[in-house]
Amino acid sequence: MLTGFGVFSSIGVGPEEFSRGLREGRSGVKPITSFDTTGFDRANGCEIVGFEPRDWVHRLPVERMGRASQFSAAAARMAVRDAGLSPEDLAEQRGLVAIGTTDGESWDLDRLVQAQLDHGPEHMDPVIAGRIGAGRLSVSAAAELGLTNVEALTIGTACAAGNYAIGCGFDAVRSGEVDFALCGGADAMCRKTFTGFYRLGTIAADVCRPFDIDRDGILTGEGAGVLMLEPLESALARGARIYAEILGYGLNCDAYHQVAPNHDSVARCMSLALENAGVKPEEVDLISAHGTGTKANDVTESGAIRQVYGEHVPRTVSLKSMLGHTMGAASALAAIACSLAIRDRFIPPTINHRVTDPECGIDCVPNESVPADLRVVQNNGLAFGGNNAVIILGKYDGGVR
Repeated sequence: MLTGFGVFSSIGVGPEEFSRGLREGRSGVKPITSFDTTGFDRANGCEIVGFEPRDWVHRLPVERMGRASQFSAAAARMAVRDAGLSPEDLAEQRGLVAIGTTDGESWDLDRLVQAQLDHGPEHMDPVIAGRIGAGRLSVSAAAELGLTNVEALTIGTACAAGNYAIGCGFDAVRSGEVDFALCGGADAMCRKTFTGFYRLGTIAADVCRPFDIDRDGILTGEGAGVLMLEPLESALARGARIYAEILGYGLNCDAYHQVAPNHDSVARCMSLALENAGVKPEEVDLISAHGTGTKANDVTESGAIRQVYGEHVPRTVSLKSMLGHTMGAASALAAIACSLAIRDRFIPPTINHRVTDPECGIDCVPNESVPADLRVVQNNGLAFGGNNAVIILGKYDGGVR
């Protein structure tokens, strides 16, 4: 069961503000300030403005944490609080902390490389050098909450990593291996990833418009989404609010191409998730697509969806139109968005939309949210290297789907 969320995004902080941002179709797009964009003719992104880590990070010295670790620790604390728990409540329980990421602390790595280029390796800041390990994203979340009886995993399966982490937590809770799991993803804006996408020719000129015939790419973003998972018995015993339940998931890695998605592999991953969840395609009310806004992804993903769903394709939206591509946090934030949509009975829109590409052939809920009674929602996460992860979420109503 999903009983608590920690959310840091460019359209809202915390689950309630995030839900309002989704319903309103907010855009997080603004000129990038995290690094010098001189020389780039496209330089918009989806940064979080006004993040003050000390508002949430109380045990750890924030100056010794990278920005992604700050996001991760802050979101973990928020998720525990949102679940109506305290770190002390979890101290004696067996737990898992699993955080997915694409870049780890690459923002700090960028700074070290620049210092080396400008002044030589002897001028690299040792404090910054000490905080760049990607493993610190999960360890910082556990340490911030004072959790010692936990396994802390950082999962680096790129843009599907959030869903991978959720699947890991789901298995651990479902099997009884742990009493709770804090799972999700975190990434900070960095020059390395922006430049990589820029050199691939996939950075949008102004905004991200997935499934639109005139789409021209992604916008990089940042943030964190952490979900509290616990068994149904635990949630009911303490009278917890249940946002939604995880019904199942599917993973595969086709290694087809470094960056190009594979149609059949994406379809297979969706089928695996539905099978694992015990859900028939006609039972799915909404798909949160990976939906990057690139020519290749949107046509491939929508074609795979049509292959699985045939003539009855559910409404299919892309949250990246609002959030940008938050890398390892993307599918975790989308899983939270799906759960909030189930609870609050609406479908978030795909904003910036004008004309749907006929090759995509889906209803992407353009520009304005719509009311809906959602019972089963699919959340897609697709990554470079063919790392695919799909989560199936459901409305909890006392065990009757």
